[in-house]
Amino acid sequence: MADVDAITTPQTVLYCGACGMPPEYCSYGPDFESHCIPWLKSNHPKLFTKLHGNKTVSSSAAGPDGDDEATPSPTEPWTTQERLTAFYTKYMPEKLDGIDAILEKYAGKEDKLFMALVKKYGPEPEDPFYAATGGGGGSDSDDDDDGEVNEQMDNLQVSGGGGGGKKKRRGAAAKKVNKVDTRVIVQKISRNRKKAVTHIVGMDTVPGIKLKEASKAFSKRFAGSSSVKDKEIIIQGDHLEDVAEMIVSKFGVSADTVFLDLDGQFVPFGG
Repeated sequence: MADVDAITTPQTVLYCGACGMPPEYCSYGPDFESHCIPWLKSNHPKLFTKLHGNKTVSSSAAGPDGDDEATPSPTEPWTTQERLTAFYTKYMPEKLDGIDAILEKYAGKEDKLFMALVKKYGPEPEDPFYAATGGGGGSDSDDDDDGEVNEQMDNLQVSGGGGGGKKKRRGAAAKKVNKVDTRVIVQKISRNRKKAVTHIVGMDTVPGIKLKEASKAFSKRFAGSSSVKDKEIIIQGDHLEDVAEMIVSKFGVSADTVFLDLDGQFVPFGG
């Protein structure tokens, strides 16, 4: 028979200073990684090691006593250079030295550059500004990369992707190249885990459309924030098909010139 004293002796139970639950059950709460883990590691390191081993504490996590100050929210979106630097850091870090040359080459056509890059490599890194308010080689390798971007632009039938090494066309051929066709692409870009934003590229190719006025119309229609950045309209939330329908019905754009980005495939909205 078990010792009576051992059965009746009170046991000391430790409770998490962040969520109020025993540390063994903190993982079931919503603040496990952001509050419970930092508190346990700081106050009971041995128990932390026993329960979680060498689990790394996120540097952005704020402790329950406010010991770690949260990173201040940015006051403005990334510049075009910061945006391109973040993209190359994620997908092509070996070519970061060529960013200045690429920006100079595609001056005035940055939206089409990013559209081709997203199609080829994947979604852009997350801009902290929009997250808070709600993704180098030598000259030879840079030339090869620019050629790939131009090829992506040609596949999308978007004008303005000519390389610097090509000679200017004159006469009738030049007029044909300079003609801007209406092409509007609607993309959904996921941010964090559940948040998403809807990007509209190409509204500047719609005759008579002012991007700021169009952005206000989208903001009113979807009851959320909408902004213009580098000729691209960014709307908070996932409104992929609704945005495409509004572009056709409100702004009079032909459905055949509006494309939905579905997992990297550009599908005509009117198809």
